[in-house]
Amino acid sequence: MWMFSCLLLGPILAQGEDPSVANGELTPPDLPFPPMPSKAVVGPTLADSVNSWPPKRKPLKEDAPNILLIMNDDVGYGAPETFGGPIHTPTLSKVAQHGVSYNRFHTTAICSPTRAFLLTGRNSHNVGAGQITEAASGFPGYTGTIPKSAATLAKVLSGYGYDTAAFGKWHNTPVDDLMKSGPFDQYPTGLGFSYFYGFLAGETSQYNPRLYENTNPIEPPRKPEEGYHLTEDMADQAIKFIRANRALTPDRPFFIYFAPGGAHGPHHVHKEWADKYKGKFDMGWEKLRNITFEKQKAMGWIPNSTKLTPIDPTMVKWKEIPEEQRAFQLRLMEVYAGYLEHTDTQDGKVVEELERQGLFNNTLIIYVLGDNGASAEGIHGTIDELLAENALPSAYQQQMEVLNRDFGGLDALGSQHVDKMYHSSWAWALDTPFKSTKLVAAHFGGMRTPMVMSWPKVIKHDPTPRSQFHHVCDIAPTIYEAVGVQFPTRVEGAKQMPLDGVSMVYTWNNVSVKERKSAQYFEVMGSRGVYKDGWFASVFGPRIPWAEANETRMREWNPDTDVWELYDLTRDFSQAEDLAKEMPDQVAKMKQIFLMEATANKVLPIGAGLYTIYYHPEEGPHSPLTEWKLYEGLTRIAESNAPGFHSGQNSLATIDVEISANASGVLYCVGGTAGGFSVYMDNGYLYAEYMSTLLYRYIAKSTTPLQPGTRKIQVRLIFETTKGLGPPADLTLFVDGQQVGWVKVEKSIRLVFDASETFDVGMDLGSPVSLLYQNRTPFKFNGKINLLHVKYINGTSMHTWWCRLIRPTISLGQLLKLDRALLGPYVLPFFLVQSRRTSFIRL
Repeated sequence: MWMFSCLLLGPILAQGEDPSVANGELTPPDLPFPPMPSKAVVGPTLADSVNSWPPKRKPLKEDAPNILLIMNDDVGYGAPETFGGPIHTPTLSKVAQHGVSYNRFHTTAICSPTRAFLLTGRNSHNVGAGQITEAASGFPGYTGTIPKSAATLAKVLSGYGYDTAAFGKWHNTPVDDLMKSGPFDQYPTGLGFSYFYGFLAGETSQYNPRLYENTNPIEPPRKPEEGYHLTEDMADQAIKFIRANRALTPDRPFFIYFAPGGAHGPHHVHKEWADKYKGKFDMGWEKLRNITFEKQKAMGWIPNSTKLTPIDPTMVKWKEIPEEQRAFQLRLMEVYAGYLEHTDTQDGKVVEELERQGLFNNTLIIYVLGDNGASAEGIHGTIDELLAENALPSAYQQQMEVLNRDFGGLDALGSQHVDKMYHSSWAWALDTPFKSTKLVAAHFGGMRTPMVMSWPKVIKHDPTPRSQFHHVCDIAPTIYEAVGVQFPTRVEGAKQMPLDGVSMVYTWNNVSVKERKSAQYFEVMGSRGVYKDGWFASVFGPRIPWAEANETRMREWNPDTDVWELYDLTRDFSQAEDLAKEMPDQVAKMKQIFLMEATANKVLPIGAGLYTIYYHPEEGPHSPLTEWKLYEGLTRIAESNAPGFHSGQNSLATIDVEISANASGVLYCVGGTAGGFSVYMDNGYLYAEYMSTLLYRYIAKSTTPLQPGTRKIQVRLIFETTKGLGPPADLTLFVDGQQVGWVKVEKSIRLVFDASETFDVGMDLGSPVSLLYQNRTPFKFNGKINLLHVKYINGTSMHTWWCRLIRPTISLGQLLKLDRALLGPYVLPFFLVQSRRTSFIRL
């Protein structure tokens, strides 16, 4: 828990009208505050009455600061030039040069949980956010729904009179709620923000983003060809918000949560930004890491005693990359570097507006460089990041063939046409000096990030890094203390959970003060760790983020036999020396501390984060429908709530349509550039295109143009087998009962076509599924669609398919044994969780 500064609370007590003050003592308030009593006199007539407006309540001190909270995405500890890295980050440097920096600040190693920690001040599992929303389950710590008892920063600050706005990535709304009819209580505006402009998914295209304004899906204001880029748009929108606040409500301070999608995949940035880094990484990732390490020490960012941890034996070394492939790998890294610099520059535009408005001096800026460490999800480097997620093979030669044939070669990397991700070993290099990457909760490569704060009016600049151990859940209590407000006991009638974080205000003007945070747990999909008074114990877990999924390793994983590591962080900054074998008693003590923390914070059962994403995907969030009747103009239906065309989902679509000669346009589609399924017409011909990422594109086409008039078009998708992952399928076209086209889909999509693209009827919004109409988007159908009827057929459901899929490889006894190993004695058996199918999205 945290304590308030008497100095900061003084102005509140002096006003004497805050209901939290009783008999001279401070008591926690309830929000919203009750209205002030009216002084109007009410008589029988107006002549006997006196009009008087109730005075406005002023629960904030007169000079309450504005707050700008910036958090970028997927950025490694060793990336920024500000602290020794290779990538120019002028805004991070600027904020650091006006305030203080923190070199032992931590996140969760994964997206949605970090954001839940940040916005609520509570441990993520404690508020149901132990996994990304797309992989939620019925276990209490993993539901993906933030309870009303965990009011967010925005909810509390707005109750005290702040204007609140969020821009950019959200990723804390359950996928079941992604419908135009809501519910909206888990949208940003439902969780306290007065205004939202951004995207709800884990990622989106920077050129064709699937945007929302408040709860409404909207299209970008310009096209990519007109120079549009989402992060630039976000900065412009945030500036408009600041100007509107100053113009219309200058008496109200504001809280802005600015969370760009950069530098999460897909790495999208205009060519001139990537070109800045040509030749800068030619030395390869090991040498880059060595250079960064020496700069970090020379700058005093890390202790001189720090040891550089070696490359993991399962990672690829630069010398193992063939010479002919290096240009590809280098360009992937150059694009990422340009993307991060571009993102930081857009962050800076918002800071510059504060200066223009004369607000910089009294604005608390908190800049968290990344929600987790650098991401290894690109595996060997890719032009389509969803290849790995869907377990599809992708040889270098195959990728280059597509890149050269369809998009013009290496210069297309970073463009709207490809959803590229760099090699996982670049991620390791950018996490210098630590081991591992994003998705690992055992090592700081995945969860330690630079953080800086400035508030010139209060915080004196000090270049010496603060080294107190802190965590992203400490941000909310820090803001509450800085503002000088008391955390409420109830918000909108809901009794509030206590805050789990510890305010960092005590560190602002005292670099050597003893840290006040004694313990913090970490957990991501079975990878886990716990900090306690300078010690850190951890388990790597079953998944290796930088390698293809190892079915045997996952199937045989038993958390009871996991090997624990132990580090003395008072002497070992980078976790270079594992003391577990030397100190088994300390390991046992730390394991017990983790179990206590896990039990108290709803982390159990260990491995629950893998339940729907790996072991039981048929039980993940999904639409309960098996049949849809859809009409022209229905758009922006989330893939999770739309008809599915993934592996094993046999379907028949019937379209009642009126066409003219040379009919053209999309009849229906789902997905986008990274992968999708589109049924469309062009010059009278009927097409069905199934794109299993950029590498596997299958097109059925009618043999002749369709005759004008009313037609019944049918599209049938039947999978050959229910065995294996991504089985082949027959895609067949019928017109008025006659077969007119067919193609064999050799490799189908296992999990998801795209992270944020949607299902549309009568057009293809966002990035286009097909190359054939990529220059004509949204390629609206020029006929009339009377009805689109889609249904699953042959009784093959996702549930049945997965049961058949696992039967040859996992016996019932093995499955039950695995379930028991995961669960232990802590919760109900797995079979009591409601059966649902999955929709897996990027982390």
